[in-house]
Amino acid sequence: MKPINVGLLGIGTVGGGTFTVLKRNEEEITRRAGRPIRITVVADKNVELAKKITGGTCRITDDAFSVVSDPEVDIVVELIGGTGVAKELVLKAIENGKHVVTANKALLAKHGNEIFKAAQDKGVMVAFEAAVAGGIPIVKAVREGLTANRIEWVAGIINGTTNFILSEMRDKGLSFDTALKEAQQLGYAEADPTFDIEGVDAAHKITILASLAFGIPMQFDKAYIEGISGLDAIDIKYAEQLGYRIKLLGITKRTPEGVELRVHPTLIPTKRLIANVEGAMNAVLVQGDAVGATLYYGKGAGAEPTASAVIADLVDVTRVQTADPGNRVPHLAFQPNAMSDLKILPMDEVQTSYYLRMRVHDKLGALAEITRILATEQISIDAMIQKESGEGEVQTDLVMLTHLTREKRINAAIVKIEALGVVAGKVTTLRLEELGK
Repeated sequence: MKPINVGLLGIGTVGGGTFTVLKRNEEEITRRAGRPIRITVVADKNVELAKKITGGTCRITDDAFSVVSDPEVDIVVELIGGTGVAKELVLKAIENGKHVVTANKALLAKHGNEIFKAAQDKGVMVAFEAAVAGGIPIVKAVREGLTANRIEWVAGIINGTTNFILSEMRDKGLSFDTALKEAQQLGYAEADPTFDIEGVDAAHKITILASLAFGIPMQFDKAYIEGISGLDAIDIKYAEQLGYRIKLLGITKRTPEGVELRVHPTLIPTKRLIANVEGAMNAVLVQGDAVGATLYYGKGAGAEPTASAVIADLVDVTRVQTADPGNRVPHLAFQPNAMSDLKILPMDEVQTSYYLRMRVHDKLGALAEITRILATEQISIDAMIQKESGEGEVQTDLVMLTHLTREKRINAAIVKIEALGVVAGKVTTLRLEELGK
């Protein structure tokens, strides 16, 4: 049977892994796909590197636009990254009637609505398993495996860099800055780690998962994003004492008022499996009404794990490219004309529990003043630690966990608490999720 010809845009870490795995497992992949899948042309600015990796088995060019216009190419694999030229190339490939496979989460989170509309109009597929959680098949699980369910929420450790940093801070008692330097030395963090440590990368991914879970358009601009750069090692220790671990989570929930879409450091009960995901690993927890909670765990980055997802998409597109476009699995799980207009809730309206840490003057009545303010805002306390002050110390740490409340109530209470004479400095606030039914 005629092979499927693939044009590969970018042969860096993931592109190189894709070429290697496709070559190594060629026989097995052909048996699954029903026909051979071959990379026939590679576009990369580093022509010499591309030639070295491919070993002269395919055409090499530094002109990516020539690939998306090549009549011999059936599927374009976009592994360039970014939202500039990558967007132009993807839209041009679609315009030329080519299917697209991409690992570009930023592109889809920001421009997915436009890209999927163009693909729908042209009758081609855009596959993106590799855009979320590397080698974990979470896109297929949410889009197809859980089709029978009304998905209630999704919560994921979907950035390996931040998970590695938090694991090192907990295991070794390191400061954030020291753990970050270690992550950079080991290659887990970029020289400029901003996208990872400030939660932007995770926000791209949870935006995509929210669209798949609830059938809503991509709305990255409405996501609440808070990273881990301001996290103090002492809070990790106190969380442990209370039976929790801190992870950077991407969270999206369906509520009667709308959809929550947020990324932030989160306390999770230690007994939850997802709380025990360590190092640079990823995990995504999905709650469906019929199936309950399902957990997906694995490597969220790296050459071959991500290549695994890219090639799975290539096989999927190969299998169904001759099918009537109206009978294919929709890009975002729901039929395009059945997308929901559920609104994204502002963070003030989100309901969750909270961890509060404050430095308090060790004097009679201090605790009563703080609990009075919380009671006024209808916030109830679930647990508390009051560290004994040392000899000669006039201040002590007070740590509280609250029951479920709205973010705006906590914010209002903190303003009043910080104005008290018995409280020194700012109140440290972290959110808490039980991640149970």
